Amino acid sequence: MDHREQATYVGVQGVFWNLGRVIATGLLVSFTGMLHGGMGLSWARSWMVVMGALSAIMLLSFGWHLRVLPSGGGAGGAPRRPQEGPASLNAAARTFVDAFATFFRKKSIWMMIALAYFYRFGEGLIEKIGPLFLLDARAAGGLGLDNVRLGNINGTYGTAAFIIGALLGGLFAARLGLRRSLFLLALAVNVPHVTYLYLSQVRPESLGAIAAAVTIEKLGYGFGSVGHMLYMMQQMAPGPYKTAHYAFATGVMGLCMMSTGMVSGVMQEAVGYRSFFVIVLAVSALPLLFAWKAPFPVRDPQEERT
Repeated sequence: MDHREQATYVGVQGVFWNLGRVIATGLLVSFTGMLHGGMGLSWARSWMVVMGALSAIMLLSFGWHLRVLPSGGGAGGAPRRPQEGPASLNAAARTFVDAFATFFRKKSIWMMIALAYFYRFGEGLIEKIGPLFLLDARAAGGLGLDNVRLGNINGTYGTAAFIIGALLGGLFAARLGLRRSLFLLALAVNVPHVTYLYLSQVRPESLGAIAAAVTIEKLGYGFGSVGHMLYMMQQMAPGPYKTAHYAFATGVMGLCMMSTGMVSGVMQEAVGYRSFFVIVLAVSALPLLFAWKAPFPVRDPQEERT
């Protein structure tokens, strides 16, 4: 695909990329509440049922992928080696070293890595603490929701908002081009973090107000996340090892989500929910800075024509 087609469909990719996470933190959490409250199962038994269902889904996915994914074979499905692929283990090792080295020799690579890492920095902090804040008792500074209500908010409204946002974000980026849309997409991811600041300061009791705030945050996250994916795809991946370099870039993104998840609990316990979400909003300025200064070493002829 060319850059415009990538932008058009990256929202669809983003929907499926995140759908499992959204379902896991929404619908399945709600399901545990139904098993516990409606069927009288203990919380341990409820979670055992959910984990068993997840295992069955993974097993069915494994069988489905064996059937439908391309084998890479030749005529009649006969195995074949890609023409440019390494012929031995030593050659594969040399290819990996070369792919790794050429990734770090790219022009402006450290600024690109900084953008890939910090783009979802605030979201990484919210991802782990946000649901706990919604569930935690009001006496502890939370909003006191139960699993069913949390699952409905994340799994129904949140999922719908994310899907709509991702699809619209892809169309938006396709129309403007990545260079002109990246900062606006970064704003869409990070500015809605103010919704959690509002919830932590005001602590509304209205379920509608809580659902609206979470929905707005998910809508912005879906809309703006396409900028992250497109930047890694169109600026960090191009070169002789596109797939490997795209994997390295997404690894940097994953490192951000892992590291923020590791420190978010410690931060929240140290400062409480109110101050935690103030910090989240403050550090959300970092991705905006890197998006504003983002280098674009790979030219887009379509974008230049418009």
